[in-house]
Amino acid sequence: MKRIFPLIPAAAAVFLSACADTQHRMIVSVAEQRMVVLRDEVPIAQFPVSTSKFGLGDSPKTYSTPLGHMKIAKKIGAGYPVGMKFKSRKPTGEIVPINAPGRDPIVTRILWLSGLEPQNRNTRSRYIYIHGTPEERNIGRPASFGCVRMKSADVIWLYDTVGKGARVDIVPGPVASALPPAQGTAPGS
Repeated sequence: MKRIFPLIPAAAAVFLSACADTQHRMIVSVAEQRMVVLRDEVPIAQFPVSTSKFGLGDSPKTYSTPLGHMKIAKKIGAGYPVGMKFKSRKPTGEIVPINAPGRDPIVTRILWLSGLEPQNRNTRSRYIYIHGTPEERNIGRPASFGCVRMKSADVIWLYDTVGKGARVDIVPGPVASALPPAQGTAPGS
């Protein structure tokens, strides 16, 4: 019986890694302020986004958006209504209307990112998310404090479509620079 217990964590790790979403990938273009979602490397959707108004980078306390290969480490917010405010990744019970004046909390859904490269390994400890924002009027231009902001309806779709472990590539140039060779365009472009 003692020999079985050491195998349980190893078996759990294999099972959990097998559950990672390898079917989906998101490409976020800082230049275009746009995200393209791919399934099996074929574009299936695109959305306007907002990255950092402080530019690009990986250093702590710079409020910049990191570049490179990442993955969705955790998903938070399933089932909550549009505009649910989150504080420290916990729902507060407050619903913030779209474009509420002077309000800029994290709302609706959170997809917490984890860096996969040496330069962006601190992405998770920097609390870099893909999340909803009530400031939908600012989507399409740099306005965040490092995260990738989306409209609430768009982040709900993304949350419901992609799984934990799905890859997120944040690139400085156009989306086309990160697409597979035969995929130079995305839906609606």
